[in-house]
Amino acid sequence: MSTVPEFFASKVFDDKVMRARLPEKVYRSLRKTIDNGETLDLNLANSVAEAMCAWAVENGATHFTHWFQPLTGITAEKHDSFINPAPDGRVIMELTGKELIKGEPDASSFPSGGLRATFEARGYTAWDPSSYAFIKEKTLCIPTAFCSYGGEALDKKTPLLRSMDALNRQALRILKLFGNTEVKRVVTNVGPEQEYFLVDREMYLKRKDLIYTGRTLFGAKPPKGQELEDHYFGAIKPRVQAYMEELNEELWKLGILAKTEHNEVAPAQHELAPIYATTNVATDHNQLTMEIMKKVARKHGLVCLLHEKPFAGVNGSGKHNNWSMSTDTGENLLSPGETPYENARFLLFLVAVVKAVDEYQDLLRLAVATAGNDHRLGANEAPPAVLSMFLGDELAAVLDAVETDSPYAGAERKTLKLGVDSLPRFTRDTTDRNRTSPFAFTGNKFEFRMVGSSDSIACANIMINASVAEALRQLADDLEGAADFDERLHALIKETYIAHKRIIFNGNGYDDAWIKEATEQRGLLNLRTVADALPRLLEQKNVEMLTSHGIFSETELKSRYEIQLENYVRTVRIEALTMADMARKEIIPAMAAFAASLAEGAAKKLAVGTDVGCRYETKLVKKLSCLTDTADAAAEEVEKTVTTLDALGDVTEESRFVRDEVLPKMAALRAVCDEAETLTAASYWPFPTYGDLLFGV
Repeated sequence: MSTVPEFFASKVFDDKVMRARLPEKVYRSLRKTIDNGETLDLNLANSVAEAMCAWAVENGATHFTHWFQPLTGITAEKHDSFINPAPDGRVIMELTGKELIKGEPDASSFPSGGLRATFEARGYTAWDPSSYAFIKEKTLCIPTAFCSYGGEALDKKTPLLRSMDALNRQALRILKLFGNTEVKRVVTNVGPEQEYFLVDREMYLKRKDLIYTGRTLFGAKPPKGQELEDHYFGAIKPRVQAYMEELNEELWKLGILAKTEHNEVAPAQHELAPIYATTNVATDHNQLTMEIMKKVARKHGLVCLLHEKPFAGVNGSGKHNNWSMSTDTGENLLSPGETPYENARFLLFLVAVVKAVDEYQDLLRLAVATAGNDHRLGANEAPPAVLSMFLGDELAAVLDAVETDSPYAGAERKTLKLGVDSLPRFTRDTTDRNRTSPFAFTGNKFEFRMVGSSDSIACANIMINASVAEALRQLADDLEGAADFDERLHALIKETYIAHKRIIFNGNGYDDAWIKEATEQRGLLNLRTVADALPRLLEQKNVEMLTSHGIFSETELKSRYEIQLENYVRTVRIEALTMADMARKEIIPAMAAFAASLAEGAAKKLAVGTDVGCRYETKLVKKLSCLTDTADAAAEEVEKTVTTLDALGDVTEESRFVRDEVLPKMAALRAVCDEAETLTAASYWPFPTYGDLLFGV
């Protein structure tokens, strides 16, 4: 049996394979394309395509596809075989440079937000050589961007790559101000920790809500949940362990650096964490990870749930986005360093991130705004919907010393004069982690904890990259015009920190007192739902920033606003209809059947004689009869709100109606049905309960 180092990345056309199979000139040109964004001409592309095809066929591939990430939230692929006719009537296996670089899938059924008419089918995919091609089953997958006939981005990869370029341009300006001309590129890196639930497949198939929506729309709290905290980091069950072992092998074959696995807080909840990678590669890998998690689960008689809140009353699932900046020479720009030069540079990049999160807190919030995540954020196991940053005591003390021009004890009581005096040497773990902070500094990176477990990390990282790029642009503009660089550097770090320190909070983000302080005293935003957050995308300051860096056009922003709100409305509409259907066809009949059996039992008792009591049956029949009527009326209300919703026509109005009318009606229906579950005999309840699902693996 092969060892992990032997089969790791065996299905990836990576640098090792390219170096071995490509002519030296072609390899060098391709590396320039990957590393510096230079254009690859068609002749060289033909050489790459020939080698890629030969490698793929040798590894069992029969087809190729341009693998892309449309605005559906999942990946897309159209398979074409390598087969081409040969003169002798047989076939050859071939991939041309033209086919490698560009594809033309039908774009008519992908979300466009009005960028094109439905009958305009043409769309284009363009190879992203910075993300390696890979083999999935028997298909060579070529990571690509996806755009419309008019050139507008119809995917998540294109604006992500644009945002990385924007940050690179501005970060290079800062580095040059410090005399660093060796660095040619600054990249952002991400390590997304992925949380998920595993449930038994047979039980899953008995619940329409899980099948149609990915979450339970009904479910009474079981006697035991996560109260004992005995699942967190506990011994992994054999069935789950077998799943994790196969999952790791499949991920490792694709070059995905799956590193850590453990039980999470809630029963049946687990986490997988990879080693960080360049942001666009990490995004591709995370999309693959989610797909493979589901595929492998099916082989083990399980279902992998990636919804942010599949079960009420227990922890939901997030995706902690560990983000950092590094140079092509190997320096992490969020590491403090040991010299005055490095210290000052670190603090400038640090306050740039502080400034970015404060000024564009709305963009970060809306980047993770989905119907699923609305159930999670602020639910006492995830960050609140209010953005704040955790820096820890030591960094906060350093910045406070800079602000007041006062001595800092850690630097031998010297008054900090950046660029002259050395700051104390920071270790990686100078402070505890803050699991309640939405945006926490964790040694040499920031952990953005608000991303939902089913989300593409592209959206969050687009907005992080863009907002930091804008902050760096403003700081570079200021410093490039300075007469005395050191003097202005010190003043600028001080001014930036003072202007934006309201966003820094090192305490308990779950505390209600913090939310009050954040909104009433600090003026921070509390955008609790998609309907609250999404309209901020089209605010003038956000449009100007995102368009000025070339990350989105104004047309693309408007289209994404429409698409995301439509997704929100459609998601909740499906949930509402599923609830009404389950209530009408399963729950209410079960309640009525159990009440009838109780009444029948009471009648039999009474027939025996007047001295036989039936207090239990009589009391329960009355209660269930009342609940049945209430559930029927609540289901009717849900159906009425959906009918009203369908008649509105404007997506903004629809989103507000969902928030204000549909969701409260759904909550009312759930409440009565969940109460009925606690009173109905298990043999009558029509589908597996929370206890069955959470403890059934």
